[in-house]
Amino acid sequence: MSNAIMPTYFSQLPIAFERGKGAWLYDTAGKEYLDGLCGVAVTSLGHAHPAVTAAICEQAAKVLHTSNNFQIPLQQQLAQELVRLSGLEQAFFCNCGAEANETAIKISRMFARKKNINNPAIVVMENGFHGRTMGTLGASHKRIRTGFEPFLPEFVRVPFDNLPALKEAAQQYENIVAVLVEPIQGEGGIYIPHANYLASIRQICDQNDWLMIVDEIQTGIGRTGRWFAYQHDNILPDVITIAKALGNGVPIAACLARGKATNLFSPGKHGSTFGGNPLVCSAALAVLRTIEQEKLVENAARMGDYLVRNLKETLHSKKAVVDVRGRGLMIGIELDRPSRDLMPLSLKHGVLFIITADKVIRVLPPLIINQTEADQLITRINAAITEFLNS
Repeated sequence: MSNAIMPTYFSQLPIAFERGKGAWLYDTAGKEYLDGLCGVAVTSLGHAHPAVTAAICEQAAKVLHTSNNFQIPLQQQLAQELVRLSGLEQAFFCNCGAEANETAIKISRMFARKKNINNPAIVVMENGFHGRTMGTLGASHKRIRTGFEPFLPEFVRVPFDNLPALKEAAQQYENIVAVLVEPIQGEGGIYIPHANYLASIRQICDQNDWLMIVDEIQTGIGRTGRWFAYQHDNILPDVITIAKALGNGVPIAACLARGKATNLFSPGKHGSTFGGNPLVCSAALAVLRTIEQEKLVENAARMGDYLVRNLKETLHSKKAVVDVRGRGLMIGIELDRPSRDLMPLSLKHGVLFIITADKVIRVLPPLIINQTEADQLITRINAAITEFLNS
């Protein structure tokens, strides 16, 4: 039978999952796998979490969807919770991270119009990733852009974690209105900037009257040991974008704004058919409540430190391991060679992770992970790497 799905992904591994429980997934043959990927930082509460399941079932029995032409009380509740946790002021709900970043880009355009700038530019970082729509492609790294030219021209690209380059751009371009940055580059290879990098960007944005837009799609909702990664630097961006873990697998995303980035849209300037409908907001509220009640942000910080420390100790004798780095439960293991052939071995050893930037093992376990599971994760990753390096 021919494949009716467009071939947009790398060769999919010959496995399908039938069910999950907590940090574990089970394939159709019944084999168990420790989930160190979480659907790429999505299922932070693990699989089949009772609070999320109950919220979805209860809401599905009432109403799934109405329209944003009517009031949606659950959407208002979710917005208030996100404002409380983030320190920002307003929320717009959509369906995925790329849509949230498109919203942020449109906010920067409206901000530019308010300043009478007709050809506004946004500073973005080399090797950054912000989505695959035609707008966000222009802001993302070149590996995914080839073949889709031309892009929106108004992006100024500078190296990540390079403040002199950002300051030079400020002097060179008079039409910059915003900086769009990931607190940690995920797709780019789990690169963590130096201390005070975000705080310095905040200062540069203030000096130049730019918006500071922080892409928290992968880092947000507790992943790095804070609700949002920018909180490690004790700053407030003007705009943040979130998705992935917000719904624990239910498609929901948001763009939050504060101060001069608020009230720039008037009715009809932006919208989303499915954004913030009753079902997804019910699931997201259950996610936020559970993370708070079970103190999972604190667990992410604690287990992240444990994993990085013990992965370094376990892997230190392997010369092919260039680095182990991470913040919270966002961890990268960099090897000295292309590593996509590691993926089948991960399945053999019953552990899930993914390769990014060609040679970085990206490890994104659920926020619910305990020490026993962390030890198993280390053992299984080590076994897969050992077999790969010996093959």
